[in-house]
Amino acid sequence: MRSHFDEQLSLLHQELTTMGGLCEEAIALVAKALCNDDKELARKIFPLDQKIDQRERDIEALCLKLLLQQQPVARDLRQISAALKMITDMERIGDQAEDIAEIIFSLDGHTGPVHAQIYEMARDTSKMVTDSVVAYVKKDLELANAVIAYDDRVDECFLQIKNQLVALIAQDPAEGEHAPDLLMIAKYFERIGDHATNIAEWVHFSISGQHVDTAH
Repeated sequence: MRSHFDEQLSLLHQELTTMGGLCEEAIALVAKALCNDDKELARKIFPLDQKIDQRERDIEALCLKLLLQQQPVARDLRQISAALKMITDMERIGDQAEDIAEIIFSLDGHTGPVHAQIYEMARDTSKMVTDSVVAYVKKDLELANAVIAYDDRVDECFLQIKNQLVALIAQDPAEGEHAPDLLMIAKYFERIGDHATNIAEWVHFSISGQHVDTAH
């Protein structure tokens, strides 16, 4: 009985890793589409988001099956309940990548002076998603805590972009035409960082049994 349960848990880890990989792909794809003003690439986000949504449903079904059929206790129960929370945040990451893709169609390549910082946010948030899923699978509390701490870097980058765009509008309103869209893109990446932090917090709970509240 336990061996079958362990096999199902292993499958859960594989499914979560796959879903995390899809989220990483969505972030990388939308960042590349943004920086290269590649609308065809941006369109690929939409079916990718649908794959993420389907993966959420599949993992949810697997978790419910484990809860109903195996009646896990203690640490096993924490792993499954944490997974249910994690996939909600992953699904929202896919949604926000899709939101960024929609904005790309109206930007026409006008990323202004914040081009590098936005790409940096994309890179950092992708790393956070990757590390949080790895931390879950490997039960690595130190890595989960590192992801939580890393969110400060993403938040700081967002503030820098915000200040630059406000200054741009003040100096030259014509040049600042696309500033609201760029600010919204940066905000979506900041939210992706928050969701990755949420994932890491649930990883922390699955390992330690203790909740972490960073109030982000």
